[in-house]
Amino acid sequence: MHGCLAQLVERRPYKANVGGSIPSAPTRCFSEENMKKILLALVCFTTSINIFAHGMSEADKAKALEASYWEYIELGATHTITGYDHLLFLFGVIFFITSFKEIVKFITAFTIGHSITLIFATLYQIQANYYLVDAVIALTVIYKAFDNLDGFKKYLNTTSPNLLWMVFGFGLIHGFGLSTRLQMLPLAEEGLVLRILSFNVGVEFGQIAALSIMLIFLSFWRKTDSFIKFSNASNVLLILAGFFLLNMQLHGYQHSAFKDEFPFNEDEHSHIHEDWEYDQSNISKDSQNSISELQKILSESPKMHSHGDGEPHRH
Repeated sequence: MHGCLAQLVERRPYKANVGGSIPSAPTRCFSEENMKKILLALVCFTTSINIFAHGMSEADKAKALEASYWEYIELGATHTITGYDHLLFLFGVIFFITSFKEIVKFITAFTIGHSITLIFATLYQIQANYYLVDAVIALTVIYKAFDNLDGFKKYLNTTSPNLLWMVFGFGLIHGFGLSTRLQMLPLAEEGLVLRILSFNVGVEFGQIAALSIMLIFLSFWRKTDSFIKFSNASNVLLILAGFFLLNMQLHGYQHSAFKDEFPFNEDEHSHIHEDWEYDQSNISKDSQNSISELQKILSESPKMHSHGDGEPHRH
């Protein structure tokens, strides 16, 4: 494993994979020390990624029936911003693209793809286990990072598939993942289409916001020496993050699909704790009652005493 990673991070000359031109001479906008700190932060992010909520909270489900269209837009934007798997894939897509025209082309293909499945899968209630769908999405992150490292040419001796069509296809998968999450909400029949469209508009707003931050970061980073040094390492990190997400989603699928083999899933685990807390509270109440009864008996019972040198006795 270590040898494979060492080969992947082997430094190679930087070039834009699709369109654009070579960046200008390196500047000192970011020092190498700062870039190391940023990469370290990314490592911490991938190792603690499960702290982010990527599903629909109970609060979201509770207000879904009466939510306005604007609230569905907000929900879609929030879900995208916290959708680490979607963001990692988009980061991989634009990582080496320097032409704004090319970026628009690929993001448009991705947007069309995920809009199709998000709208129609939700409208026709097409469902699948969301853990498995998210596991496939994790594979798309791995695929794009592998492609960025010229993996097809280096290790498979073949050219990589047409990237535009692959991004469109992966968009279909990502959209289905969004649909499985949206269908977790109790969607009312009245105004369903507008609710779905509002959620999709929110997804686009969130995507634009996230891409803006990525593009600003990459535009500065490409002008430094550290981009050449750490670009391959960053894509290896994307691969590791993808495998981490894949493992996390498959683990969740095991808990949801094989409850007998994995009894301590989240719901049952919470019920066990609730039952335990209930038993503890009953034990505490019983103990308090027993102590009170004992104190009452002792206070009411005749006390031992003696007269002079006589034997101790009670009346």
